[in-house]
Amino acid sequence: MLLDTAALYFRAFYGVPDTVRAPNGQPVNAVRGLLDIITRLVTEFPPTEIVACWDDDWRPQWRVDLIPTYKTHRVAAVNPPESSPADAPTATEDVPDLLSPQVPIIRELLGALGIPVIGAPRHEADDVIGTLASHSDIPVDVVTGDRDLFQLVDDSRDVRVIYTGRGMARLETLTDAALVAKTGVTPAQYADFAALRGDASDGLPGVAGVGEKTAATLLADFGDLDGIVAAAADPTSVMAAGVRAKIRAAAGYLTVAPTVVNVVRELVLPTFDARIRPATPEQDADLDRISAEWGLDSSMKRVRAALLART
Repeated sequence: MLLDTAALYFRAFYGVPDTVRAPNGQPVNAVRGLLDIITRLVTEFPPTEIVACWDDDWRPQWRVDLIPTYKTHRVAAVNPPESSPADAPTATEDVPDLLSPQVPIIRELLGALGIPVIGAPRHEADDVIGTLASHSDIPVDVVTGDRDLFQLVDDSRDVRVIYTGRGMARLETLTDAALVAKTGVTPAQYADFAALRGDASDGLPGVAGVGEKTAATLLADFGDLDGIVAAAADPTSVMAAGVRAKIRAAAGYLTVAPTVVNVVRELVLPTFDARIRPATPEQDADLDRISAEWGLDSSMKRVRAALLART
């Protein structure tokens, strides 16, 4: 089970009222909500291994260089280069004030639970998930609210997406057939579909005048983005003149968009052990301390019991 951790703790933050507080008065709604999400997932989709995939870089500069609007609406501040003027500036993500102090608690808690937290420099959690899902020798469930990760669904390798986009009460399990039924495209076509359609939540403009229905139709007719671009350049193709004009007008964008939208599948990641195992006495003591400090008693008991049931 690969967790898109930030997506889940943001969902927890907005799903649990910030009146849920620690003994010192600090909000812990995201912490408790994430624990309850993990309990639900481990119980309903029992894994043997679990990884918390992390955004070491939530907005990699190499993606911004290709599409400058990438995640621009989520930038809180642009910071000067860290070492020399030749370096690119970095951006701080717009995170709610009451959530930011909870993130270090979440990271400490995951470690204490024995769930490895894995990130990669200059890459997003999506890329970590893409690499782990593509090279796993056991079935994989990717848990996310990010549609971009639909591209990882692969029945032949037992990779599913557990989609949280409609809420934890309405989880969707996406297989090849389920994705085609939902979007009209196959997993192999999904990244091209996303590039054509665009995604306002990620600052991807898409092709002007091409929505989901047109994008799916084009992929059904021409197979993939390369086929669509080739058809647009061929005056003898069956592509409608209006659509042809839109594709040709977006030629520059379509050259770079696939690199931004496709997740990286070949990262070099640290070695880790994601097997769910009984807690050691040291872990139990650490979890007791964290639970008491942050007032996590009931949520902590549930998640520990759910993980123990998987050992």
